[in-house]
Amino acid sequence: MSIIIEKSFPLTQKLIEELVADNLVTETGYAVSSGGRRPLTYAIQRNVMYMVAVAMDQFVTKIAVIDMQNHLVSSVTRIFLSLTETRSALQVLIDKIAGAIDTSGIPKEKFIGIGIGMPGFIDVKKGINYSFLSLPDNESITKHMAFQLGLPVFIDNDSSLIALAELRFGAAKGARNAMVINIGWGVGLGLILNGALYRGHEGFAGEFSHIPLFLNGKLCWCGKAGCLETETSLLLIKERAIEGINSGRVSRLNTLSLENHETAYQELIKAVQEGDQFTIELFSKAGYNIGKGVAVLIHLLNPQKIILSGRGSAAGKIWEAPIQQALNEHCIRRLFQNTNIEISDLGLEAQLIGAAALVMENYNEISFLKEETTGFELSQL
Repeated sequence: MSIIIEKSFPLTQKLIEELVADNLVTETGYAVSSGGRRPLTYAIQRNVMYMVAVAMDQFVTKIAVIDMQNHLVSSVTRIFLSLTETRSALQVLIDKIAGAIDTSGIPKEKFIGIGIGMPGFIDVKKGINYSFLSLPDNESITKHMAFQLGLPVFIDNDSSLIALAELRFGAAKGARNAMVINIGWGVGLGLILNGALYRGHEGFAGEFSHIPLFLNGKLCWCGKAGCLETETSLLLIKERAIEGINSGRVSRLNTLSLENHETAYQELIKAVQEGDQFTIELFSKAGYNIGKGVAVLIHLLNPQKIILSGRGSAAGKIWEAPIQQALNEHCIRRLFQNTNIEISDLGLEAQLIGAAALVMENYNEISFLKEETTGFELSQL
């Protein structure tokens, strides 16, 4: 343990004793001896602390109550919340989180914090999203939410939290250098460099989807034309599926409605998994273009792993061949021959797991922040 947390053995022992005294950690017996005395093992107490994890994309928000063993306490709440079209989206989010806490039946004092992953350009330290859910005068979202909810709130970019989940619990665990590509309605990137999540100078690192790779004249939501996202995202695949169906392409999607984003995602994934030729073609073209972007990453950063995660990873191995083809054509072989491309097992749940991990990453700040939020609540009385 002292090696993992990079603290001295006496300090680690003292910390564990304090956690046991506070009934947060319990002894679970002795481990198998590797020579000498058998070491004591410990585990986090059940039913002591809980977190709220929130995973947002441009259209759907998921809210879950999670315990310290990373288990769901109740079913995930899903709400359709368009970040671009709902003016009151932030207040809706606050109300839904408050509702999830109330319906969990868990005393509020047992919650240690709320972690939220959301798309956009996010300043983690200031708690500001410069793309969505903005408040007047760039007021901090985290402070605004903490004031209303009475709990510490932490936000981060969705792709960064997906990378954090992969680093702590998924395909990047133990990797020193890995690129985690979040395939969703956009295409994001979380960077793991030297075994840690890398956010950059202001927290905006990893805007992979806005690399200008194409001369297609397509306007991206960022205001620029030809971004990687304009030829790779699930939103693009959905739009091309509709265009193909309308032009008479034969597909099992012909009888399905693709107007609802969530329904479209489920039906596209089902079609590609069942071998629908037209859908496979759409995913393969997007995968090849993702591969062109991956070639840039490999040339710049020489990662050990490229991990495909997020909701799009549910399509599975269909991504691998076109990405590999793009690397063969656009990347120097010596640079990519020892880089592995892997499909995440966390998939659609990676962002929720990352949101919970975000709370724990900030655990040292929680006591101070809870005092502040308690003060907020008292000031409202």
